[in-house]
This record gives sequence, structure tokens and C-alpha cells, in this order.
Amino acid sequence: MKKILYLTMLTAFIWSCTPTSEINPSAPPQANVAAGYSADFMREWFKLECKIVKEASFPPPQAARAFGYSGITAYEAVYRGIPKAESLAGQLTGLTPGMMPQADPLSIKYHWGLVANAALADMMRMMFEKKISKQNLDAINKTEQTYLEQFRPEAASKTVANLSVQLGKDIAAAIFEYSKSDGGHESYLNPFSKPYTPVTGVDKWVPTDANNLTPLSPHWEKCRPMLATNMAYALPPQPIPFSTQPESDFYKAAMEVYEVVKREVPEEQEITRFWADDPFATCTPTGHTFNILTQLLEETNATLEKASVGYGMLGIAENDAFITCWKIKYDYSLIRPVSYIKKYIDPSFKTVIGTPPFPAYTSGHATEAAVGERVFIKLFTNGDGAYNFTDRSQIQHGFSVRKFTNFKQMSKECADSRLFGGIHYDMDNQRGLDMGRAIGDNVVSRAIRWPQNIK
Repeated sequence: MKKILYLTMLTAFIWSCTPTSEINPSAPPQANVAAGYSADFMREWFKLECKIVKEASFPPPQAARAFGYSGITAYEAVYRGIPKAESLAGQLTGLTPGMMPQADPLSIKYHWGLVANAALADMMRMMFEKKISKQNLDAINKTEQTYLEQFRPEAASKTVANLSVQLGKDIAAAIFEYSKSDGGHESYLNPFSKPYTPVTGVDKWVPTDANNLTPLSPHWEKCRPMLATNMAYALPPQPIPFSTQPESDFYKAAMEVYEVVKREVPEEQEITRFWADDPFATCTPTGHTFNILTQLLEETNATLEKASVGYGMLGIAENDAFITCWKIKYDYSLIRPVSYIKKYIDPSFKTVIGTPPFPAYTSGHATEAAVGERVFIKLFTNGDGAYNFTDRSQIQHGFSVRKFTNFKQMSKECADSRLFGGIHYDMDNQRGLDMGRAIGDNVVSRAIRWPQNIK
């Protein structure tokens, strides 16, 4: 914080020494609002983050956290260029206005591309610091330099260009400092929180493979959500009461999983693999949803204004989706279908894909896909969710494309994929969708004062 305060004071001093002639009102873009800037560079930053998450093998909760802080960094770097927009400081849990650097866009004609470029570069260097390859660090540095050289001549003056870069760096430093107190700082170094002893009982999670004898991130529920109210909005009902009796609802739920997998429908198996988002093969479920957002922004030629709001919304929603979902997972620590089926129905049962090492109820895939649904509905529709698009985001990971006519159809297919693969009971998926939609609605419509009529 001392560093941020020093930089803020230094910046204020430089402002006072900047001649009015250096604030050139004719420099492109002329209105100096974020809606006048292209979002091409910002999309490239989030594509790069996907690559880094995948190659660093970030597990889903840690990946959601990384994307989350990058998302709010993108918004904070640009909001001053959006009419009537407000900072997230004072709105996010634990982020106060005094923690953020001060700036005066009425006095200094910041180049919002330079601000966001510097902010995202620094945030990614810091967020992945202890698990980033030299190749990916070089990619961050090269990307930053490429856009610095592209944007610098567009700034009103060299002084203003430098001030823009410094503001971006100050924003990243402040948000990273904020992130360090959330309970998830550097958790990627010990994602299984070893040593940890799982709870026991006939209805409790047991290891589903010999490589993971302890569950993933069992203390993730203790992380600070970006919006504390998400923890209340997202609470689901208790799972179906456990039973091994064939006439019970729980046994029937497990039997449904068994029968769906055993029928071996090719399209259902394709859907299972498309949405699997294995963290060692893709950039996790959150990365998939961010990639869809990036694709939609590109296809609609969205401005920097819309991109920064979109990434900010999705970042908050995805971060909190995994915290709330993980709380429920470890509140109940429910046995996975594969373990139940092998013990009580068919010892030879095999799932379509591997079962991840953590409890069943509720589905993380369903929860995070549903927050994406809500953000996309807000950004790209009149509220009904109707939108024709082809998800091409998985081509980079070796998959084909999937076509949708509605964002609700998209999230439902993601949730259903976990039933098709034998990974989740259907109740896990349905309650996960409910949780995600509640979180998404809270983020986009209740808890945050987002700018209206974004362009």
C-alpha cells in the first residue's frame, strides 16, 4: 500500500507539471471514451490467460480465482472511460476506495488501451508468478510490449502515455494486494491442502482413483467471495437422503446415472467430452466460459467498454461460483455416483471420462456454466436468452463445435454432460444450475452498480 500511495503522489505531481498543450483533444479516439477503443487487445490477453492456466495445470477453483481477478482488473482499468461508471471499490467485499489508486480523467486524457494493457500484464505476471514457465512469461512480456508500441503513438503525449501505463500498473498492484488476503493466495502450490483427512461415512466421498486419495481444495469455502451476498443467494436444498434401498429416491438417482451411461449414445458421449474441460487438457470450465465470452465479443465487434464490463461481470461471477459450490460440496461431502454404483449396483461400472477428486453435490460445471448464461443474457440479449451461436472455443483443444440457439440451452447441455458421463447425479446438476443462476443474477442485476446502456 505504501508503494501505491507513493505512485499516486508521484502521479499527482506529474499531472501538475503537464502542460495543457499536451492534452490533445484531437488524438484518436477523439471522444476518449472506452466505447471508442477496440477490444481486440483485451481479448488477446484473455486468450493468453487460457493458455497459461492450461499449461500451469491450475485446478478449477484456482483457475476461477485467477480469471476472476483478471476480470475485475480489466474493468477497473477502463471504467473511468465509461460514462457514469463506478469503481468496484466500495462494492466488492473487502475492497475499499482507499485501497485503489486515484486518477482524474478530466485533467489527463488517459489512453485506456495503455492503462488496461499495463494492468493485465502485471496482474498475470503476479497471479501466476510461482508456476509460470519462461515461455509463458516471455509471452506476457511480448504481448505487453506489442500493444505498448501500438498504443503509445495514439496517446496525447509521451507524458500522458507514461501516466496511462503507470495508472494501469498501480491498479494491478492494488488488486493483487487485495487478492492476497482472500484465503486463496498461492493455493495453486498446494491445491489438495495436504495433509487433509476426509470425513467418513457410508454416504461420504471416497477416492475414485489411486492417484488422488485426498479431495481437491477442501478449504476453498473459506475463501473470501467478491460478493458476500452470493453465499446467501446460492444456498441449495439438501441432497436427496442417502439410501441403499432399491425403492429409495437416492438409489433411483444412481440408477439413472447407470442407465444413461450404459446406453452409450454417441452424441451424449461427444457432449460429455466437449464439456469435460480437464484442467490438464484445457483451461478448465471457467476458461471455457471465458473463451465463449471472448468469441462473442469478437463476433459482435464489441468495444473496449463492453469487453471490460463483460470480463468484470464474468470474473466476479466465476470466482464466487466456485467458492459457493465448494462450500456445498464439503458441507455434504456426498459420495460420487461411480463409487455408489460400483458398491451397490454393478462393480464393473465405468464412467465415460474420469471422475474428478472431490465430492458430488453440487456440480461445479453446472454452477459455473449458469453464471456464464446469466452474464451472456445480460450482455447479448433482451433478457430472453435467445441467441444463435456456435461454440468454437474448444477447437484449440482438439474438439469440434457445438451449436446453440439460447444461452440457457448452452448451460443445460454443460450440466447434462455430467450426467451423460456418469460424473454426477442429476440433482447435482439441477441444483448447480439454480446456484449459478442465482449468483449470476446477483452479480449482473443486484449487487453491483454497473454502467447502463453500454456500447
